[in-house]
Amino acid sequence: MFTILTLLSDLTAAAAVQPLAAPKSLPQVIDGITGWIMGIIAVVATMFLVIGGLRYMAAGGDPAQVEQAKGNFKSALIGYALAVLAPVVLKVLQGILGG
Repeated sequence: MFTILTLLSDLTAAAAVQPLAAPKSLPQVIDGITGWIMGIIAVVATMFLVIGGLRYMAAGGDPAQVEQAKGNFKSALIGYALAVLAPVVLKVLQGILGG
């Protein structure tokens, strides 16, 4: 318990000393947003892929469950496509905004 409190006090002391960050330029902000969007979409797509796989394994020959699993696989594929296209969309947005 003492170790955790010591680490927390060290972290808060280090955070208090750090100066505020300088404002970022539009390309830097868009690069940061790109990383976050790609990560979030990839996590959600992976979740759909796992759910689809579990549904497919648990279907037991039930056609309705198999169709739901296929729907989850399609959603995962769309999610991965969006994750790959996110940088392209944000670069287009950056070009439109003139950054």
